[in-house]
Amino acid sequence: MLSKEDNDLITRTNAGTPAGDLMRRYWIPALLSEEIAAPDCPPVRVKLLGEGLVAFRDTQGRIGLIGEHCAHRGTSLFFGRNEECGLRCIYHGWKYDVEGNVMDTPAEPGNSDFRKKMRHTAYPTHEANGVVYAYLGPREKMPLFPNYEWLQVPLEFTYVTKCLLECNYLQGLEGECDSSHLSFLHRAFTNERNQAMYKSDTSPVYETEDADFGVRLIATRSSDNQHYVRFSAFVMPVYGCVPAGRPTNELDGYEIHTYVPADDTHCWGYDIGFRRDRAVRDDEVHRRKQINPDYSKIRNARNDYLQDRQMQKTVNFTGIEDFLNHDACATESMGAIFDRSKEHLGVSDKAVIAVRKRLLNSIKELQQGIEPPHLVLTAERNWFPHIDCFAHLVAKNVSWRQKFDYLTPAAQKENPASFAARQKAAS
Repeated sequence: MLSKEDNDLITRTNAGTPAGDLMRRYWIPALLSEEIAAPDCPPVRVKLLGEGLVAFRDTQGRIGLIGEHCAHRGTSLFFGRNEECGLRCIYHGWKYDVEGNVMDTPAEPGNSDFRKKMRHTAYPTHEANGVVYAYLGPREKMPLFPNYEWLQVPLEFTYVTKCLLECNYLQGLEGECDSSHLSFLHRAFTNERNQAMYKSDTSPVYETEDADFGVRLIATRSSDNQHYVRFSAFVMPVYGCVPAGRPTNELDGYEIHTYVPADDTHCWGYDIGFRRDRAVRDDEVHRRKQINPDYSKIRNARNDYLQDRQMQKTVNFTGIEDFLNHDACATESMGAIFDRSKEHLGVSDKAVIAVRKRLLNSIKELQQGIEPPHLVLTAERNWFPHIDCFAHLVAKNVSWRQKFDYLTPAAQKENPASFAARQKAAS
């Protein structure tokens, strides 16, 4: 369990909080590209780390992420006019560019330089493979944008969905660090894919390993003369990388489940997936069918996730459709912010404990002036072949470290299955 003090420390992420300060040191997802699809399209509201913001794509295609309320008298810029390379407030016509410069104050006298004396809240953005990322930290500390493998593949090799979760970010993130729940929460009454393995061994052996990116998570189940080894990863500060939707022994990409705090009691779940060898098929993006146009979930706490008790007896363990909703039910039903001083952890929670420890240590170290882990500061270190996620059958007399020797705590060699390595081989 965590003390109430540590639980508050790790879950509170608004401006001025220690965890909020940590989150702001990284590039994190802010919205989807599709939300501001074209130049001069309508702006959209963005709630991020407790801040009310507005995103817009200007006439030249540049993306702005600025404070929602006009610096003049506070009118919401969500209602503003996106025109001629800036967002103009409907109240008195103040206009802002993507960098927060006040471009025009038309109600002021013509010779006024009033606008040059102020700067509106604005954050750097970076668009990559369908997602707009933002950096909300000190500008002088801004790291390089990380060159993850899922951002190197062609756009058609990727997919992404977004939905609102009505709980603290950590509840969602911890679910990605827990392989034992696969035997229960996601159990189907068939033996498709890995269901037989999950049912036959419900108590996997856990290993965790601190790495420069966060924590590597290894869960091993036994089967005759083989081990079923499932590799996942926690990547600082909000990424849970998992081999979701991939058959055993397949090395063709993985999914990145990201839990970005909107505020302390809500988070945005971005599920990013990629293939290394081919374009994604529409039928693989099954979560889209579970999400409303406003990114809320069709199945939610107010309709009990449309649980079907007959389906629970005959089809799957929960009586709820789709993994997205299984996870949401489990994490949202804990409450808005779960009090971890009341929990009772077991051996199966080893990976969750390791991730919490990594986060808490990083928060406390930053309070002491120690720089956070996994900030990309040089181009030569912007390389992550050792972040990989998959499930594989390994002979019992073979160590997974021997078979997958590139899975080291720090990047040392190229993963031969990676997209970059294959591109090099083909050239």
